Amino acid sequence: MRAMLVSEFGGPDQLRLGQAADPVAGPGQARIVVHAAGVNPVDAGNRADGSWAGLRVPCILGYDVAGVVDSVGEGVSGLAPGDRVMAMTHFLDGAGGYAELAVIDAGLAAPISAAVSFAEAAATPLAAGTALLVLSRLGLPAASRLLVLGASGGVGLFLLQQAAAAEIVTIGVGRQAMHAQMSALGATACIDYTREGVAARAQVLAGGPVDAVADLVGGTLAAAALPALRPGGQIAAIAAPELDLDPLLDANITFHGVLIADDGDRTQTLAALLDRQALRPVVSHVLPLAAAAEAHRILERRHASGKIVLDVTR
Repeated sequence: MRAMLVSEFGGPDQLRLGQAADPVAGPGQARIVVHAAGVNPVDAGNRADGSWAGLRVPCILGYDVAGVVDSVGEGVSGLAPGDRVMAMTHFLDGAGGYAELAVIDAGLAAPISAAVSFAEAAATPLAAGTALLVLSRLGLPAASRLLVLGASGGVGLFLLQQAAAAEIVTIGVGRQAMHAQMSALGATACIDYTREGVAARAQVLAGGPVDAVADLVGGTLAAAALPALRPGGQIAAIAAPELDLDPLLDANITFHGVLIADDGDRTQTLAALLDRQALRPVVSHVLPLAAAAEAHRILERRHASGKIVLDVTR
């Protein structure tokens, strides 16, 4: 099969098109003919050094896949050859999505209807699943005020939609060019972090301190936003923030570190939302499989304006 292989950890140029052995579905597994593969920031991290995820070179990156089942192993029920599905491959040390064939545990696959494109499906499992986890960990009731750092990114655009469905008031932080998109997907208000002080502006827009902060970018932005968070509030982060713990302790702030894990039920929930058009992936780039290195360059410039997907059929 064709696959994008990483033979040595390093920069985007380490992604090279090559041939790999066709995987075979074992007991409890399904093999998918991959039509589209999602590209996520974790893929770039794994390409640079996948040892943290248990990956060893040569390896095939990619956790998000969508395609058609072509075979199933012994003991599999509920899936059959010809089924259209989306899945997140085993996390962390599974990957394998940037290829024409991928084998997964059958329980990780979710059927998708013909109304959902493979590109939309491949853009969804990891990013939208992470957004669901963030909101689950925060457990905010309706009318709570949530400041979303990185709201214009892949996870952020899903989180805005899910929060709006839960009647949570969201203030999205992102570039001005993305504000119309963020508002259309559910943001109550938007802040351009390049032009405004996030903490002060957030309190003006919220009419006071916010109840929680979702940090989807890491780095220094959470510390800059911290003055907008009420005492006893919460922070949920999917990337390591640079935070002094003393102010958190003094204000009784709860910090949640969020890392996604395998969950086929979650993927089925997301597939159902896609089918009902209750969740809309924002796909900004669809590139051929051989252009995976360029996809990573776009990703690492940090302004993709949506999800990047590889068309594995091209």
